[in-house]
Amino acid sequence: MIQNEKDLPWLAEPLAQLRDGARGHALILHGPGQVSLLSLAFRLAQAWLCEQPPGPCDQCPSCHLSLAGSHADLMVLMPETHQQALRWGGGAEGGDAEVADGESKSKRKPSREIRVEAVRQAIAWAHGSSSRGRGKMLVLYPADAMNVVAANALLKTLEEPAAGMRILLCVEDPERLLPTIRSRCQRAAIAMPKHPEALAWLSAKGVNDPETLLRAAGGEPQAALALQEAGLPSAAWHALPGRVAAGDASALTGLSLPLAVRLLQQLCHDAMAVLADAPPQYFPLGSVPKPANWVRLLAWQAALLKAARHDEHPWNAPLLLEALVAQAHATFARKATGAGKGAGRSSLDTLPT
Repeated sequence: MIQNEKDLPWLAEPLAQLRDGARGHALILHGPGQVSLLSLAFRLAQAWLCEQPPGPCDQCPSCHLSLAGSHADLMVLMPETHQQALRWGGGAEGGDAEVADGESKSKRKPSREIRVEAVRQAIAWAHGSSSRGRGKMLVLYPADAMNVVAANALLKTLEEPAAGMRILLCVEDPERLLPTIRSRCQRAAIAMPKHPEALAWLSAKGVNDPETLLRAAGGEPQAALALQEAGLPSAAWHALPGRVAAGDASALTGLSLPLAVRLLQQLCHDAMAVLADAPPQYFPLGSVPKPANWVRLLAWQAALLKAARHDEHPWNAPLLLEALVAQAHATFARKATGAGKGAGRSSLDTLPT
């Protein structure tokens, strides 16, 4: 859910700069990984709606409505999968709750996209009167979850916004948005917190050996905390390469399929570094065994890329992970094994290329 500047102190500076300095009606907030773009966008929208500037004061009626998720002038659009993951409430920010044919959400798979119907509803909402007279705020997270149809539906509003309307688009990489979207928006790059600040924050959250998990998460403190909460503290992270290399798929037990595949990709990346006599990026030095050869390593990389592209495929996740770990075992083994010759074939070869 939404966190404020006390929860994430590195948001305070960009929040103040954008609150006081942003002049355009449409702004792309972008940064690497989990840099709290949604929290920043929400707090920025709340500040602009705050009735005790400069805001957000968290005390006025407008701030109370925003924090309760019931402000009539604030709408957040996100895919249903993100709503579920963030336990995002209904009300004004629900936005993406309806489908064109009226099919019940409970009878279909949650959407990974911001649907065109939701964008059209937001456009109609934007042209209504502001309930508290301070304009209207629309947040899209992640903005690259809009398909081409939904993005095109937003173009006219970006070009000719309603009076008092402001739009915040959150995305990791702006290049994932249509050029026609990018050309109509200003941009603000949000940097990750500095290394000492991230380490201090993780230590305050009770993370042991925060240096290891911060490295594992590519410098993103929230992602590092998420690793520990997912059952991968520092000791488990140290042991993961050896367990996977030994063919122990239980090292990934309890993890979601997308997260497990991403961790295997990080291990594959570091295995390539080790095979090229370079230091690993994500795992501690000395923890990643040296692969047998480039042929097996590149084949494993291809299998992981294929799995990552189809992480919503209705396969049996434990069987897939066993196949990927078996292929990893063959990759690190000094001799070819029977498992390695056909590892992953039954699960991966059924996927489209």
